[in-house]
Amino acid sequence: MLKSFEHVGMTVSDMDRTVDFYCGLLGLSLHLRKVIADGGEIAFLDAGGGMLEIVAPATGAARAVDVPEGTAGLRHLTFLFDSVDETFARLEKAGVEIKERPRLAINAEVLHKVPFLRDPDGIQIELAEKR
Repeated sequence: MLKSFEHVGMTVSDMDRTVDFYCGLLGLSLHLRKVIADGGEIAFLDAGGGMLEIVAPATGAARAVDVPEGTAGLRHLTFLFDSVDETFARLEKAGVEIKERPRLAINAEVLHKVPFLRDPDGIQIELAEKR
């Protein structure tokens, strides 16, 4: 029987920069960080309802590419906040790359307001607020 969502894993180019973004700017907390056998690093960041596993290969990684329409794949990561407007303003002031400014969600049955940003590797991040 299913207990909960555990984690999603992703590859990043720079562990320090990624931890600073997700923990320092978005508010996740660092659960584990260590060097792995091949010289790369792995970290688990606690998002409150599941974890974000990030792997930084020793050889680095290229910038993320958006999943094209009509192609299967992970489109974005979504994090829930009390106030999208306040969080968005703070991230914009910090120089985070903006994809789409706050607007009413198209899935109003689930969410109220959303903007889209990019993490340091270009991965799409959705900020979400419920009514």
